[in-house]
Amino acid sequence: MPRNRVFILLFRSIHEVLRVEKILKKQGVRHELVPVPRNLSSDCGMCIRLDGDATDIRRSLHDTEIDRSFVFDGEDYEQVEL
Repeated sequence: MPRNRVFILLFRSIHEVLRVEKILKKQGVRHELVPVPRNLSSDCGMCIRLDGDATDIRRSLHDTEIDRSFVFDGEDYEQVEL
């Protein structure tokens, strides 16, 4: 997978989003909380947007359970495993 792509991470609850945000902040990983895009569905209305490399993201989140993850190329979302 190419480096430096935009990843959208969806979680089952806002509590999980906030827990992962805390992990990312502690590690100094640049991210932002954003509303879940309308064409993606989730049990939670917020998600995490990250720019970067899939390997680096996996390393940062190690054993964190992600409901679904997507790569956004500016036009389309492609579901990927992280």
